[in-house]
Order: sequence, then structure tokens, then C-alpha cells
Amino acid sequence: MTMSATISTQPYSRIFNFSAGPCTLPVEVLEEARDGLMNWNGFGASVLEMSHRSKAFDGILNTAIEDLRELMGIPANYKVLFLQGGASLQFSMIPMNLRPHGSSVDHIVTGAWGKKSVEASNLYGGKTSVIYDAKESNYNHTPKLAGLPINRDNAYVYFTSNETIQGVNYLSDPEVDGNVWICDMSSDILSRPVDVSKYGLIFAGVQKNMGPAGAVLVIIREDLLERVPQGMPPMLDYRLMAENNSLYNTPPCWSIYMCGLVYQWMKKNGGVAAMHVRNENKAKLIYDAIDNSAFYKGHAVPENRSRMNITFTLPSEELGKQFVAEAKAEGMIELNGHRSVGGCRASIYNAFPVEGCQALADFMKAFELANG
Repeated sequence: MTMSATISTQPYSRIFNFSAGPCTLPVEVLEEARDGLMNWNGFGASVLEMSHRSKAFDGILNTAIEDLRELMGIPANYKVLFLQGGASLQFSMIPMNLRPHGSSVDHIVTGAWGKKSVEASNLYGGKTSVIYDAKESNYNHTPKLAGLPINRDNAYVYFTSNETIQGVNYLSDPEVDGNVWICDMSSDILSRPVDVSKYGLIFAGVQKNMGPAGAVLVIIREDLLERVPQGMPPMLDYRLMAENNSLYNTPPCWSIYMCGLVYQWMKKNGGVAAMHVRNENKAKLIYDAIDNSAFYKGHAVPENRSRMNITFTLPSEELGKQFVAEAKAEGMIELNGHRSVGGCRASIYNAFPVEGCQALADFMKAFELANG
């Protein structure tokens, strides 16, 4: 196989980009954004140039919100916000806004991003209890939420649905038990159906599965806005942002616009349910290549394997480096794993083409034959 053969079937001679983020975007979304770049829908200017106070952008924002509500089945008593600072700022905004002074919170740590959320939570008043930490297994699994020692009097329970670095994934929602569940869904939002009503707050950096970097999505139940203390810094105040429909200041207009195009693409292609089936089939191609081999070893236990970030190792670090280099020569980039896990990582978010998963699976088999 040569690089030209790998990419010849992709529009615009595009490579297969396995990056953990920013994500691969649908070609037709990129084409629509390109075609409207100079003069969006006859407006006479680009979305990059229009005022965020204009009727045109107001329509872009509200259409994106309504399309997302439809895709996820977001109940009417939830606010949808597009904020700045990325998902990492939410590690601080959540305790600042939603943890009453002196109250305790529970965190479940199944990887690097969950660990970072604890570090941020510890900076604010009250007790942060880590009720489960999968560190001893190098974060290769997720625990069953129902069996954890959750404090029934806590302010909230926090977890990460999918860990990009370790490649472990919750594949179902928590049971409603009176607790407020908060979830970082940055890397698997819209990849499977989710019952939003089981969560108090969901947040996600948009650059994993929805659009380009620059915005973070927050879905928050309205009653939780009553917890927001007075005197918050305006840009960190959920209530103020909700009251202003994310328009307290200039929002990340282009990122919101692109997310809206992705939502419309998803609706045209069967919605979240269709994405879920597609993602299962894509991931199976690569996991089968791992499972049918004595050469590759998956990092995550099978029942907790991510459908978005597939992590695996080879017999040696040297072979891992060789694999990444040869894959790049074949038109498959960003396959190097994180240093804490080693080996390789293939990120295959919603818009990543199935042809890329098949190409990687075929390459894995050929590489094993040549080096096993």
C-alpha cells in the first residue's frame, strides 16, 4: 500500500486524521463553510465578520441550540450555553457556581481528565472526595456507578464519560438517585443516545465531536442556577450567561456556526442513533484487529472500551514508533499514544470515515505480518 493509494479515495486528497482533537469534520460541512466564507447566505459578509448582535447571528445561534435540543432530546427545563475557556475552565466554574460554601462533592476518577477536575475542585472551599480512583490499573476501566460509596448529602457527583488518553468509556447513563450528576462528555457527546434528564449538568469542549476549537457547550438544569452565588466574576457566572443566551459578551461565533452545521449534518444522516450504530461498527473494525492478534494489546478492558479513542500497545516501544512512522507514510496521522499509556491511539469521532478504520485495520494486519 502506498500513501497515494490510501488517500486517493478521499475528497481533496485528504488523509485519515486520527487526532484526539481537534476532530475530523464532515467534508460537506467544510464545503458549506468554505462556500459561505466570503458572503454568508447573501448577507454580504462572512460569519467571521458579522456582529454577534445581528439578527443573522441570532438566527445562527438559536438554530444551533434548537437542533442540538432535537438531537439530544434536551428537556425544556435545561439551558444550552456556548461558553469560552474550553472544557478545562469548567473544572473551576462548576465548583464556583454549584458547590455551596462548605459542602462536599464526590468525584470519580477514571483517567487524566478526571484527575485534573479533582485538582481544580480542591482549590475551592469544601471537601472533594474521590470515591473511586482507577490509578492502580493505570486507568484501564470504569467502575459501575451504582456500587460506589456516594455521599447522599453531597452537592454533586462528578465523572468523565470518556477518557481520551486511556480510552475508557461509560456506555450508559447513571441511575437517578437524588444526586446531582455532572458529566464531562467532551470526547463522546453525540456519539450515542443520552438521557439528559439524568444529569444536572453536561459539558463538552466542542472540538472533539462537534466543531472547531474555541467553544465549550454547557447543558444545565435550570434549578441549579439558583445555587450560583452573588458576586461571581461575570464571565464565570452560569446564571448571567444563561440570562443572556450566551451573549453577555462576544461569543466564539465561528465555532458556534460550525457546530450548527455539524448538527444539521447529523440530522440529515440519521441523528444520534445512526451515529451510535456507525461508531460501533467503526470501532469493531479496529478492535477486531487487536483481538485477533497476539501482537497488539488493548489498554482498556473489553467491557469499558472507548468507541471514540482506541488505545493499544505493540511488543516494544521501538515497534510502536515504527508503526506510527509507517502509518503516516500511508496517509494515517496522529496515531501516537499518550506517554502515560504508550503505544498508539486511534481517535475516530463521529465524522471520521469508516474507510479510515478499515485502512488502519488492514495496515495493522500487514504490519504484524512484516514485524511479528
